[in-house]
Amino acid sequence: MENFKAIPKKVLGVFSLVMINVIAVDSLRALPATAHLGFSIVFYYLAAGLMFFIPSALIAAELATTWPKTGGIYVWAKAAFNKETAFLLVSLQWIYNVCWYPTILSLMAAILAYCIKPELAHHTTYMFFTITGLFWLILGINSLGLKCSSYLTSFSAVIGTLVPIGFVIVLGTIWLISGHHSEIHFSVKTFFPDLSHINTLAFFTSVLFSLMGMEMSAIHAQEVKNPQSDYPKALLISALLILGSFIFASLAIAVVIPVKNLSVVTGLLEAYRLFFVSFHMQWMMPVLAILMIVGGAGGVGAWMLGPVKALLVAGQDGLIPKPLAKLNPFQAPFRLLLLQGLVFMILTSAFIFMPSVNAGFWLLSDLASQISLIFYCGFFIVAIRLRYSHPEIKRPFKVPLGKYGIWLCGISGMACCLFTLSVGFLPPPGISFGSLMRFESFLVLGIIFACSLPFFISKSRVISHGL
Repeated sequence: MENFKAIPKKVLGVFSLVMINVIAVDSLRALPATAHLGFSIVFYYLAAGLMFFIPSALIAAELATTWPKTGGIYVWAKAAFNKETAFLLVSLQWIYNVCWYPTILSLMAAILAYCIKPELAHHTTYMFFTITGLFWLILGINSLGLKCSSYLTSFSAVIGTLVPIGFVIVLGTIWLISGHHSEIHFSVKTFFPDLSHINTLAFFTSVLFSLMGMEMSAIHAQEVKNPQSDYPKALLISALLILGSFIFASLAIAVVIPVKNLSVVTGLLEAYRLFFVSFHMQWMMPVLAILMIVGGAGGVGAWMLGPVKALLVAGQDGLIPKPLAKLNPFQAPFRLLLLQGLVFMILTSAFIFMPSVNAGFWLLSDLASQISLIFYCGFFIVAIRLRYSHPEIKRPFKVPLGKYGIWLCGISGMACCLFTLSVGFLPPPGISFGSLMRFESFLVLGIIFACSLPFFISKSRVISHGL
């Protein structure tokens, strides 16, 4: 507890918390995939925002302010159930982040290809080796300690993510205002999902996955000057900014690129290229490329240490082998980072064995989404359980409407997760996976691997202790 007393308290206002929330969630990775939904992307994001995004943010704020300890979900689940359940959930959080790394790194690799030789962006071997090289470079930076990692994250957050998102929105707006042709139609009919093509629902997994991450930013909620009033205000503003940025950036891509030509990897780059050619701004392409590479590196760096630190907390309870929990001279969990790298290499091989870069990208994105949805179901259950198992603990911020509010948020969030889990097994239109069997087998085996890995780690801990 002494460490937490040393942390500055009551220093964040509404604006500061909004910036933390926006930077933690906003990402370029999902924009090309969500652009496939056309004008109905507005409906999808509003539905996901009301059913999942806002409920998860409210719950994360309550848990983070009530149990403000390093470890996040591990600490919360341990208080609700036991350390074994907590270890399973924190392991799932760690694994789905490892699955996410190849997707954001593939965007960085595609940007590099556009600067060197654009056709390389569709070459699986190039993508595999570039992605792995970038990963080990960022892992090496994180191995130098939290201070070095924080420099990378802080520098890249605004410059490499918010600026490119804002710029593509501005270009898309100018495109429409100046009378250029739009590849999508804006009408009441196109606002609602076209259920005649059921496989299009598969893109909803990208929508929901893009809104995950508020539980990381909510760890700062205990430092808000007046959490009971300021946090809801910050949440509302953050939700509007995040949802607005995703909706308008996706629409900006959709208005300029036909769906049949829209790549889930290079779609954003193609949109920028078309905008720049039309507006005679080709000189801006290298500038945006550098910004997006920096943003991608910062995004990976920001998430690389977070779940690993939570695993270290589990290590203090003896749930992982002691050798894995050791720190290097820079106080970084180097061995856990190496294990993370091993899992990453296994997953990234999907780019070698899939028929195309688009197929590999979607498979890893979908697997990350599926595992994260299982994690979030546990997250909502933990929140409900804690209201009943620890009612005596004072909560600086509390989900409104008492127990009705926590049940409403929990059930709404879980229902959204379960629905998205089911549509995640539908292959999206326009991407070839070789066969439906290959697509679904990869997902099923990946989910089994993710859920089994904690037990193997725990078993190895028992063996190592026995030796």
